[in-house]
Amino acid sequence: MPTHHAPPTARRLPKSLAPYVFALYMAPIMSFLMCLVITYAEFGMHGDYLANVMNAYRIAMPAAFVCILAVRPLVARLVAWSVQA
Repeated sequence: MPTHHAPPTARRLPKSLAPYVFALYMAPIMSFLMCLVITYAEFGMHGDYLANVMNAYRIAMPAAFVCILAVRPLVARLVAWSVQA
């Protein structure tokens, strides 16, 4: 069974870009999941379901990226306030 290794350090992004990389991973995943749920809740499952999901996703993904970057500092403070050091 192959072992998964982390990429060499030279190929990794600097730590200062971590908030942007986090947003880049989180935004597409969460916005797609939310588009699936909201489209189903609003219109149900029918022949145009996936087309409607993708239409919503085109708007939701960039908005989610910007929103994640905007609320990250607040969420970090709330987590620090809520969790023992």
